[in-house]
Amino acid sequence: MKANLSANIVSVMQAGAFAGALIANPISDRVGRKPGLYLVSILTIVGVIFQAASSGKLAAMYIGRFISGLGLGAATMLTPTYISENAPRAIRGALTGLYQLFETTGAMLAFWINYGSLLHLSGNATWIVPITMQALPAILLSIGMFFCNESPRFLAKKDDWEQASAVLSKVRSLPLDHPYVQTELQEMQAQLEEERALIGGSSWWDIQREMWTIPANRKRALISIFLMICQQMTGTNAINYYAPTIFTGLGVTGKANSLFATGVYGICKVVGCAIFLLFLADSLGRKKSLLGSATAMGLCMLYLGFYVRFDPPKTDSAVPPAGYFALVAVYLFAVFFQFGWGPVCWIYVSEIPTARLRGLNVSLAAATQWLFNFVVARATPVMLTTVGNAGYGTYFIFGSFCFAMFFFVWFFIPETKGVSLERMDELFGVADFKNIEDVGVAARHAEQEKAQEMQIERLEPRSV
Repeated sequence: MKANLSANIVSVMQAGAFAGALIANPISDRVGRKPGLYLVSILTIVGVIFQAASSGKLAAMYIGRFISGLGLGAATMLTPTYISENAPRAIRGALTGLYQLFETTGAMLAFWINYGSLLHLSGNATWIVPITMQALPAILLSIGMFFCNESPRFLAKKDDWEQASAVLSKVRSLPLDHPYVQTELQEMQAQLEEERALIGGSSWWDIQREMWTIPANRKRALISIFLMICQQMTGTNAINYYAPTIFTGLGVTGKANSLFATGVYGICKVVGCAIFLLFLADSLGRKKSLLGSATAMGLCMLYLGFYVRFDPPKTDSAVPPAGYFALVAVYLFAVFFQFGWGPVCWIYVSEIPTARLRGLNVSLAAATQWLFNFVVARATPVMLTTVGNAGYGTYFIFGSFCFAMFFFVWFFIPETKGVSLERMDELFGVADFKNIEDVGVAARHAEQEKAQEMQIERLEPRSV
């Protein structure tokens, strides 16, 4: 009964997030990315108010969770889309990955807020304060978006080329006539013309036909969907949602101790994500990150499964050395997830679609992520009590998925590191940019020409 109640409270937000991710695309394609993010903030705050005012009544709590889920799901579609449409390609992976870093940071803070509330608060305040704190990121988002511009690629898609050019010049910190800016604008225009020539029209049905009847677009949509399924089947959110239960199952006794261990898990995720984004995101590449991460996570899950199966912790007994290493394996799993399947999935699904389909593609990916997030949230507490003694089979199931993901990436995921958003069409075989100079090459040529001009000026005799 308790497991089902816990699963219901956790999973109702995932149901809202699934709906929010799907609704966000048509809204943002009509009104823009920036207004869409304002709406996300409002939904989240309203949902938090319902939850905090529920006074323990499950109906009000469920309504609030669902409304907050709508905002959360919409944010998972809009945020990586907005970042990727603004970011220069050289650091697009790191910037889009910041979404995952701050999401992870928020989860870590939530772990420690729960721990602090248990230690220092009493009565209803132990759950009202943590729930109310959910509104803080939404408030900060609405304030921050006030100082941000609309996406230049959204403006280009709406044929507002004057504003798109001005915004692109601003976010690149380059003059409008700079070759880098001009070439990027040419690529945007060429891509949009190619898309419209393939299908024509911009109705909902035209967009769906463009997504599913053109092989290159269909391939990108399916890759995005399967990446998000795989991300959830690593088991990461099983640990995120039920970490105290999992740590107790590994031998950590006492509610405060299990929450403390959960807080340390959150710190490991943040540190791992920060290291990846600072040093590896745009140097190691997407494919290598996913391959290495899948292998390492699979090994961690297998160790946890073998430990719980053959040397399970005993009540009122000290944690054995193998148990301490099991705790380390959980923390290593957190780090390895952030070295690949955490940030890279969001980077990849937001950078590979065409301009007209980017919102829809990310929306489908985000909805898939929340759908399987929902599945994992519902299944995990039941699996931990029914799949083998002490739930050891749960870890084997997630570990097997991790190893299967390795082969999926190996055979089906092309490398996109260093490829501009517009040239993704060329990578997937739907457009030809051979007549347009690459933006990176254009920038280097501009620098070389400027250096040559400066050298000529130095060599020319000065008039007296």
